[in-house]
Amino acid sequence: MKRCFAILFLYTALWAAAPEVTKVDPPNWWAGHSINPIRLLIRGKELNGARVTSASQGVKAGSSRTNDAGTYLFVDISIAKNAVPGPVRMQLTTAGGSTVVPFEIMRPLARKDRFQGFSADDVMYLIMPDRFSNGDPSNDDPVVSRGLFDRGKSRYYHGGDLRGVMDHLSYLKDLGVTAIWLNPVYDNVNHLNEREKYDGLAITDYHGYGAVDFYGVDEHLGDVNTLRQLTDAAHAQGIKIVLDMVANHSGPYHPWATNSPTPTWFNGTVQHHLANTWQTWTLMDPHGTAESRKATLDGWFIDILPDLNQNDPEVARYLIQNTLWWVGVAGLDGIRQDTLPYVPRTFWREWMAAIKREYPNLRVVGEMFDGDPGLVSFFQGGKARFDGVDSGVDSLFDFPLFFALRKAFAQGGEIREVAKMLGHDSLYPNPNMLVTFAGLHDVERFMNEKQASADGLKLAFTLLLTTRGIPMIYYGDEIAMPGGGDPDNRRDFPGGWKDDSANAFTSAGRTGDQQIVFEHVRKLTAARRQYECLRQGTTTNLLTEPQVFAYARTLGRSTAIVVLNNEGKAFEAMIPTALANGTKLHDLFDAAVQAVVENGSIRAAVPARTGRVYVP
Repeated sequence: MKRCFAILFLYTALWAAAPEVTKVDPPNWWAGHSINPIRLLIRGKELNGARVTSASQGVKAGSSRTNDAGTYLFVDISIAKNAVPGPVRMQLTTAGGSTVVPFEIMRPLARKDRFQGFSADDVMYLIMPDRFSNGDPSNDDPVVSRGLFDRGKSRYYHGGDLRGVMDHLSYLKDLGVTAIWLNPVYDNVNHLNEREKYDGLAITDYHGYGAVDFYGVDEHLGDVNTLRQLTDAAHAQGIKIVLDMVANHSGPYHPWATNSPTPTWFNGTVQHHLANTWQTWTLMDPHGTAESRKATLDGWFIDILPDLNQNDPEVARYLIQNTLWWVGVAGLDGIRQDTLPYVPRTFWREWMAAIKREYPNLRVVGEMFDGDPGLVSFFQGGKARFDGVDSGVDSLFDFPLFFALRKAFAQGGEIREVAKMLGHDSLYPNPNMLVTFAGLHDVERFMNEKQASADGLKLAFTLLLTTRGIPMIYYGDEIAMPGGGDPDNRRDFPGGWKDDSANAFTSAGRTGDQQIVFEHVRKLTAARRQYECLRQGTTTNLLTEPQVFAYARTLGRSTAIVVLNNEGKAFEAMIPTALANGTKLHDLFDAAVQAVVENGSIRAAVPARTGRVYVP
């Protein structure tokens, strides 16, 4: 009988195909990390019945599981605290043979000046790397993805990259930026599909939101080492790095779309899935049902992007590990999480807990694209909601304030609506952590609004940089760049390419209006840096009229008074204040304009479409 089994085994080994490993996620990890063991997802062929062994001291391979197709293997790897950094000798064996599993133990980055988080002390700046600056022309049209580069076509790659961002850190430092938000740098699709070629419309994922590899940097932008170099260079300038991440979906061309690691990896399949209905209000409805929320949570974004199923434990673990990997390899300070509401809040709770265990100071800002403060506040952490879930998410983008700001300063609306929107702050567990903005990559540029002007943009920036929250500047808004809807709102920054006719990174290369807005923003960021009350102070409304809004920002014994006149004519009035009589203030923009507190008020004379910021 033993001889029969030996013959059968030999026969099987002779006829079984040899295993093949094509991808290992994650490709490396650290000793002493809060996640241990780490779960590897190995992609390949003929992996059925595989077992993994390690010959490296301090690294042990545990249980493994293969999918039915034999194309994916899950295996747990335990890493001892004293494991030596370097390549791990790991082998995968099946009846058909064996092969090497490439994996490495990394040396952890030093914690000093890394993983810092962000707060109201920061001024954030959003950069779409492909449209900011071309620092490395050699990666414009790489061999692996030829034909996707063309600056003349709005949806192709234009050549901007991580090196280009690094080249202009001094510009950002001078502007007063203390944190950079980068759109995703994931590796994206390397080809145009047949339909796109036929229609003549390329839909490349230059923006980074269509990942085909969650552990790779797109070759048009650089590589992981370039990202780490950028982070280190930014930290040396006192600038933090916030990286955009996507846990809701993959790109349509990710290998998982046609070959998934588990049967429930996605919500549905390419052939059969729900389309997202955008009914985000159902998620906060205590009277709703799971069925009423299903299309919003499980539907595919724009009916194209495969919706990851975070209720599958393997998916949840993969995404948590992936997040921590990016933070650890690049030394990030924060995360911007895309499409936040379309993922179960139970997952965000676990995801945030895992982040805080390893990086307690790291901060996350989530995208909840809606003008209803009740709905946006529902997703901020710090409070358990009707379902008992506290998302733990630190910050949200203040879309409600954005819409009010745009209406007031660029569409002819009332500034009083801005004050009314700020009056909803009691809904938020922490309104001071909201990220405020006048524009970003998903809306048309401020200057594209029909009633927009440089004066209106300056007023918008005066509000953003003197009120509560974390102000964010969309690249180019500081020079009043125009641009319609996507992709026109993602124009190249002038001067980011050597053949550009003008270089707006320098004062000599800016037009008169560009320089006026730039200097206005620069003066405001300097004041915010100088006066802590503008960053961390409490807000007291002093005067609210249809087109005039005055408020005080107070911290301890320091107070600044802001008066915004959105009217087409000059405004003059007595503004009440709690400052002591005799207190002297001067206008941030014109030191010759002074105000003295008399009988509990200051006299403010504000020209049309102008703001005054009275500081000590």
